[in-house]
Amino acid sequence: MLFVIHPVAARPIRGRGVAQGQETIGRHLPPYIYTEGRLSMHDIRWEFYPYAGAHPHARRWLEIEAKFGRAPNTITAYAHDLDDYLAFCARADISVAGATRADIATYVDDMAHRPNTRGKRIVYPHSGVGLANATMQRRVVVVRLFYDYLIGEDARADQRNPAERGTYTPGRAFGGARSRRLLPQYERLPWVPGDDEWAALLQVVSRDTLRNRVMFTLGYDGALRRSELVALEVRDIAFPHQQVTIRPEATKNGRGRVVMYGATTAELLRRYLDQRADAEIRGGVLFRSESNRNRARPLTVNTWDKVVQRLAREAGVPQFSTHTFRHLRLTDLARCRNDIHAIAAYAGHRSLETTKLYIRLSGGEIAERVRATMQQLDARFAALLEESQP
Repeated sequence: MLFVIHPVAARPIRGRGVAQGQETIGRHLPPYIYTEGRLSMHDIRWEFYPYAGAHPHARRWLEIEAKFGRAPNTITAYAHDLDDYLAFCARADISVAGATRADIATYVDDMAHRPNTRGKRIVYPHSGVGLANATMQRRVVVVRLFYDYLIGEDARADQRNPAERGTYTPGRAFGGARSRRLLPQYERLPWVPGDDEWAALLQVVSRDTLRNRVMFTLGYDGALRRSELVALEVRDIAFPHQQVTIRPEATKNGRGRVVMYGATTAELLRRYLDQRADAEIRGGVLFRSESNRNRARPLTVNTWDKVVQRLAREAGVPQFSTHTFRHLRLTDLARCRNDIHAIAAYAGHRSLETTKLYIRLSGGEIAERVRATMQQLDARFAALLEESQP
């Protein structure tokens, strides 16, 4: 199967240059050619990354990383972030091979103060200026990896990496030493809707199409990423057991898993399959386009993005996104006191540190301890329940 990937497409590309039967997938991806799930670097449209494409070492490094089997999204991030750094060096008249730690600090300062490219689409007021901390962290890591490559190729006179992690300084960590990061890292807990917001969303979704209702409930039940949801095939569903098998090739980290869905989802799914049968759609990808232009074609990630954005606006909850289903489901599993290992397996997490994020978000662990230790102390407030006598 052949797919054409476009770098900045927010919708499927049609027309000239795209043969019939091809689909665009993903966002902010370079136009790679996918053949049976593999990435061919020979077809990169380097004009979308002009600085990386014009720099021989940058170009070669990206090709090597792709040949090592890095995920397509990883190569995309590397190319995008490295191109941003090389563009900065060109603007600031900095020698790429001879960059110093001070130059890297200037680059970090530039990222922290540049206007946010999302403009009016910003949901959180504090994100109006500068790139997100996570984006800055990722770009510094890419720059560090690139300089590791330059040093290994003897393309840099100074054998020290200007973007190295930092020095070890005395601290209270194990062994009396701790590593200082090049820039501070902030860990923001995922946003999940409150009960009123969730109820408003459900009310809006209840009036939407059958397909969207199935995707809404199944995305929550299975804690599915958007790419996993649109990649589901009919054969992935075990109807008697109300289970869904997430194939490894459809996941972010290559870890397959089995998730469950509830009775409501089962009934909606049965109705949707009947609707598909009436339209003479058999097997294959589960969720299909309902537009006149692409009717019965596999639904794309970008289309699902737009559906959820529309539903969120109608419900007055603009923060809600396709990934919020996953955040909310995993948080609810933690609130129900499920074991952390069980939650990690359900989510397909490689590291328990990622799962701990939802344990903290649920507040269950600390709340239980606070209740147990503070019960007697809180009893002192009992007098406040009695009305004072004049």
